[in-house]
Parts: sequence; structure tokens; C-alpha cells
Amino acid sequence: MPKLPDRVTLLGIRHHGPGSARMVAAALAAIEPELVLVEGPPEADGLVAHVSGLTPPVALLLHDESDPATAAFWPFAGFSPEWQALRWADENTVPLRFFDLAAAATLGEQDEPDRVAIDPLGLLAEAAGFDDPERWWEDVVEHHAAADPIGLAQAVAEAMTALRDEFADHVGQRTLRREAAMRQAIRKGLKDVAGPIVVVCGAWHVPALLELPTATADSALLKGLPKKKISGTWVPWSHGRLANAAGYGAGIASPGWYAHLWETAAAGDTVPRWFARACQVLRDEDLPASTASAVEAVRLADALAAMRGRPSPGLAEVSEATLAVLCGGDDTPLRLVHDRLVVGEELGMVGEGVPRSPLAADLERLQRRLRLPAAAIEKQMRLDLRKDMDRERSKLLWRLRVLDVPWGERDQTNSTGTFAEAWRVRWDPSLAVAVAAAARHGTTVEAAAEQVLRQRANDADRVAKAAEVLGRAVDCESPDAVAAARRALDRCAAAATDAAELLVALPTLAATIRYGSVRGTDPELLRSALHGLLARGAVGLPLACRNVDDDTADQLVAALDAAQDAAGLAADDDHRAVWRDALLRLVALPDAHGLPAGRATRLLWESGDLDTDSVAARLHRAVSANAGATAFVAGFLRGSAALLAADDRLFALIDTWLSDLSDEAFADALPLLRRAVGEFSTAERRTLGDRVMAGDRRSVAAPTGDWDEERAERLAAHVRDLIGATA
Repeated sequence: MPKLPDRVTLLGIRHHGPGSARMVAAALAAIEPELVLVEGPPEADGLVAHVSGLTPPVALLLHDESDPATAAFWPFAGFSPEWQALRWADENTVPLRFFDLAAAATLGEQDEPDRVAIDPLGLLAEAAGFDDPERWWEDVVEHHAAADPIGLAQAVAEAMTALRDEFADHVGQRTLRREAAMRQAIRKGLKDVAGPIVVVCGAWHVPALLELPTATADSALLKGLPKKKISGTWVPWSHGRLANAAGYGAGIASPGWYAHLWETAAAGDTVPRWFARACQVLRDEDLPASTASAVEAVRLADALAAMRGRPSPGLAEVSEATLAVLCGGDDTPLRLVHDRLVVGEELGMVGEGVPRSPLAADLERLQRRLRLPAAAIEKQMRLDLRKDMDRERSKLLWRLRVLDVPWGERDQTNSTGTFAEAWRVRWDPSLAVAVAAAARHGTTVEAAAEQVLRQRANDADRVAKAAEVLGRAVDCESPDAVAAARRALDRCAAAATDAAELLVALPTLAATIRYGSVRGTDPELLRSALHGLLARGAVGLPLACRNVDDDTADQLVAALDAAQDAAGLAADDDHRAVWRDALLRLVALPDAHGLPAGRATRLLWESGDLDTDSVAARLHRAVSANAGATAFVAGFLRGSAALLAADDRLFALIDTWLSDLSDEAFADALPLLRRAVGEFSTAERRTLGDRVMAGDRRSVAAPTGDWDEERAERLAAHVRDLIGATA
């Protein structure tokens, strides 16, 4: 089999390794090749011209044009050897091509792994007496400036050749295909240029490229691979994403440390500078970290390295010294140093001239105009929707969420007004895939979000779904989508036969009405929708509560609460009267399920539509009937305990009913009652417990006869169990 021509130099590298990056940079400077081949998808060749406009970490993003969500990243850090090759070629105006299996053959396809997973660095580390391949590579490569880069590359090739010979039958078909594609690219390069060629690829592939079998044999390996139209761009990446064990070249655990090695190796002050930075991180959090401590940490790291026979302190030594000296043995500040320095959250930048979809370009324009830069560190924002800038920011975040680009997450606010929103924003570089996928919906964020909302409105088949779309359309301030969602709501409401389905959608509508005027949507358009749902739901509510099982009854209670809140929040007096009449009809039904009947009784009592005498009579009738008594009481108890604790008559009724239950009956009733009482605040439960513990029992009529201590203690034990109190 023909050997690879001498004018081709193979540089076997470790992906994202700063030692490999120094080797590549030194080798390129020494050889001055006419062509550079770098492991990567050949479809990205057209993007090489934009390297000068990039600030790493960055990533190639390639996607299937017919399905943009089918995509993959190829990330590069400043200390990545592939990036150093890209930069050298750009600065020296030397052609550079990516060579590997085409992305069209791999995107969306299930990778076929090697039959036995091979960790070449792990095997070499084990042979050298190291239990950690990262430490072995760090000692052999990362701490050396690659004074003889060609000799180092040859040593790596020899070691990998020995491993490939031993594990030849463990290499999978996909790896063989990749290497066939690499050899085809080398053949083409040999035809295109007469001078030296430098090849930068993973060290594991080097042995397969040292010889060139016939082109026919390699073509046979590549026959039948899928073909797709691939588009791509450069996107910002982050050290945090590099730390994930996914993507091209897999992940690295300590990108911040590797970046530090890359930046400081030439000066020879890697360790002192590291501890200076660690001290600054701790001081930024008001933690003690003096210069004297940093000096002592350097001494300890050097001593640990010497004891272990290492050429210089590595990450293990500096981490142990940080823990012992700077953190006083406390893991918490050490985790802070790990997150800020060992991993880091540096985010790259992509220049203006890099090709991108119209949607991505519009998003970047909006980010600049609204002063919302994409940052890898989470930021909390409080927006006042009365201010134009904040309102525009809110619209953007909501529209992106509609497009499944969750740049921002809603947070709770302490404000009861309709003008305040709280958000947590953090740009994960992987959101670039979501932006690419969303580009099929429109050329701008506004148009794409409107298209998605209109489609969701057309697809809505339940009232709640239509109400949710209407709410998002209002948040996005999309009038056409609001109109489409309003029509969808009418359509779904007309087809609905379940009162609960109509009522559970009311809170969403009520909240939307609160924000409508702030968002520029006519509140009357939304209020009429709420009134229609409330009226239809109120008509069907009483009958919906008859002859239902416990699960359905529980859903009806949730619908009752939802409708009660909505009626009080957004309905007018006429519609509140309609809702009140529906509750009165429900409590008058003798065969209604106890849970919604009890809850409706409680709501009417709290609103003043039923006085205590009427409530006491209904409660007495329910607990006297035995059947359904537990459900009625559980429904009545839900909510706050303040009114119940203050009303002696109602308290005594429930108290007497509980005390008369047998142990078996109480055990059966306990799940429902515990759930109801579980909604009480701690203070309310303590108040009820204190009353029971004190023997404060008052019946509707004045009690007569002697106090039954045994019976009272049995009741007290039951109530303690119910409210979780201790004796």
C-alpha cells in the first residue's frame, strides 16, 4: 500500500487541547504549507473566509435546509488546535479546507459506535503509570511549549499506530467511513497543490492516514451515504458549553483552566496568575483572600507537584491548594472558583459579515436596539411595561418563547399591578439551533411569532388551549394573532359540552384582560370572551356536579376556584350575579357531589351570599347524612381557615362530627381532610390545634351535661394527626 508522500505532515491532536494548539501553531510556522486540512465538515468550507471576524469561543452550526432543527455544532475555543490552524491560514492567506465525512451523511443519522469503546489517551496513560488520562496528557503535552512540534507529532503518530494495530478489530464502520473521506480529501489536496500540506486531525485517525489505499476502495466505503442540502453559519459559543460532554470532539471538564494555560504558558507564570485570579473571584463575593494566602497557595501547589513527580502543578494541585489555603477546607467557595475560573462563562462573538438567516439577523438587530446583549451569565430583569423600552423587551422575550427560543424565563414579582414583569435571561449558545429552526416561520421575530400563533389558534381543539394562545398573542402584541385566537376561542366554546372545560380557561382570560390595556389590546374584546365562557359555564355547572366520581369532582373544585377568581377579577355586576346564581343552584342540589357542593357553600359564605345560619344548616344536614359527609366537609374546609376559626358554631359542627367518627371512618376520611387542611397556613393550623387542645368545643346549641374527657382526647388525637401537630 503506498505511503503518504513526505510533503504531507500529519498533526495528531487532542481536541480543545492547548498543548496540541501550541504544537499546531509551531508546526505551521515551521512548515509554511500551501494547503491546510482540518478535521471538520466539508460543507463549512465557505465559512472559512469569515474567520477574521470571529472571537472565540465560536462554533460552526450546520443544519439540514429541509429541516433546520436537524443540526449539529462544531465548537472551537481560542486554545483549540483546529482554531489555531484556521487563524494561521487566515493570517497567511493560505487555503484551508475541512475534511471529514460530509455533514449531510451524519446530521439526523444515528451514529454507529465502535464495537468496543476505545480511549486511546486512557490506554497510553495507563501504560505510563497514570490513573488519569487528563493528567498524563497534561504532563506530556500541555506543559510543554512544543519546541520540536514535528518530533512531537511523530511521537503521537507512533503511539497511536501501536494502539490501532492492537485494537484494529474494534474500529466501527462509521470511523472507517470517516477516514475514507479524509483520505479522499488528501488525494484531492495532493493534486491541487505541489507544495507542503499540513493535516490537523484527531490523533486516533493518524494511523489510518499514513498510507493511501486505492481511491476505488475508499469510494466503495462511501457509497450510498445520504445526501442533503446543508446550510451553516458561525455562532457564539461559551466555555460552559465546551464543558458539556457533547458535540464535536466531546466536552472538556476545565475550559477555563485550559484557556489560562494557553494565555500564560509563554510567560511562565501560570500558577501565580491563577491564584491571583482565584483571590479576585473570592474577594468579589466578599470572601477573605489575601495576597499572602495566594503566595502560600503557590508554594503548596509546587510542593504537591514535586511530591507527585510532576513537571509543574496541574489543575489537581492548584485545586487542592485552593481548597486548603484560600477556602479553608470549605467546598462552597471552591465551587465558586470552579464555576468562575475552571469552567468560566466566556462567550464568543461573531462579526457582521458572517452569513445568517434573516430571522437571526433581525434578532441581533433587536438585541442591539433594546440593549439586551446575549450573555452566558444569567441576568435578572424587572420590566415596567409602562416604559416603551421595557415593553419592547418584554415583547421580544415573549415572541421568542412562542418560537421555542427560551432566552428568558418568567419570574415571580411582588407587585400586584399589571405593569410589572420579572425575567431571568441567559443566552445558551445551543439556542442558535432553535433560531435556525424558527427561521422557517418568517424573516423577522415579529412575523415568525405571529405565524406560529395563528397556526396554534387554527389547531386549538380545547377552550383552554385557545385561551392560552389568546394570552400569548396579547403578550406578543400581535393584533392578527389576537383576532385568530379570539375566533378559535369562540369555536372551541361552542363545541364544548363540559362546564369544567369552560371554567378552567377563565383564569388565563382574566389575567390576559388585566394585561390587555397595558399591551395595547382592547380589553372589551377580551372581556366579552370571558363573559361568554362564564355564562356558559355557569349554566352547566350544577348539572356537571351530579353523579360524578371523586377525581372528576376534584377537577370541578379546581374549576370552581378558577371561575370564582376570574368572576371577581374581570366580570361586571351582571355576570357576577350569574355566577352567584350558579353556585346557589349547586348548593341546593341534593345529589351534587360533596366536594364541589361544599366548596360552593364556602365561597357563598365568604362572599356574604349565605349567612352563618344557612351555612350551619347545610353543614349540619351534610354531616348528618353520613354518605358524602367527608367530601362536603373537605370541600368546605378548602382555602383559608381564618373565618372558620372565628366562627364558633361552624367550628363546633365540624368538631362534633369529627369526634363522632369511628377510628375506621376517620381513617377513610383522612386523605380528603388532610388535603383540605394542608392548604391552611401554619398559623391557621396552629390556631385550630390550640382550640382543640384547650378543649374549646361549642355546639350550635349550648352544651349540656358533663365533659367527656376520653372522647375529647380521642378527638384531639385525631385532629393532631390531621393537622400534623405534635402532642
